[in-house]
Amino acid sequence: MATQERSTDISELFVASVQEAKRHGIRQRRSGFPTVTAVIPALNEAPNLPHVLPKLEGLVDEVIVVDGLSKDDTVEVARRLRTDVRIVEEKTPGKGAALRRGFAEATGDIIVMLDADGSTDPHEIPGFVGLLASGFDFVKGSRFLHGAGTSDMPLVRRLGNAALTRLVRILFGGRYTDLCYGYNAFWADVLPQLELDADGFEIETVMNIRALRAGLRVVEVASFEAERIHGEAKLRAIPDGWRVAKTIFRERFLARRLPHRSYTARPESVG
Repeated sequence: MATQERSTDISELFVASVQEAKRHGIRQRRSGFPTVTAVIPALNEAPNLPHVLPKLEGLVDEVIVVDGLSKDDTVEVARRLRTDVRIVEEKTPGKGAALRRGFAEATGDIIVMLDADGSTDPHEIPGFVGLLASGFDFVKGSRFLHGAGTSDMPLVRRLGNAALTRLVRILFGGRYTDLCYGYNAFWADVLPQLELDADGFEIETVMNIRALRAGLRVVEVASFEAERIHGEAKLRAIPDGWRVAKTIFRERFLARRLPHRSYTARPESVG
């Protein structure tokens, strides 16, 4: 039954995505349904996992919870909720380190990264997958497209995100509407082109910038960010915002690992 529901959901969005892709002259990357891995970094998220893991039923083929050495029963709760969950322990602190470890462990054709606190809705996954299946390389959620939104962004974070997004548009030529949002999906085979090395919350910024630098076909899709269900947010607006700003300038002026690209890529927006 779950497989049928998944096929129905993705099929409907797949058709719409193919039509959108054809409008932009994009050729389908491959036929059939790709396998999908959900990578979820978690640190003391036991109360929130019951609001996340059950919703993944029928939407993904593999669930990886990367535990950052939680002091609560995050691991036990995850295993109780899904007998097929893969638990990966990561000793290096930081969201970026956890995500990179999860990406390395993933076996799916497509990787979807979402949060363990209940702020990102798993039911949006078919929209991400449909766009990837129709020809895009990297799909990033945006809280600022038509039909999107957020109930978890104080004014200082909203202003900071807007300023950082604008800075990336100036330095890299993209048309992103959102920068610091952790709901993204991509084909696993583009990971080598991203050469991810960030350990903290700047990981999303690094991914978004390097997707442009690598000349990937990028698209934004409308997404709604809810408030964290339980516990306190681990993001610190000022210190982490400054860390993101330094990352942007480092990527523009100091990074030498990736081949130079002209910064003329224009990500499309699909609301």
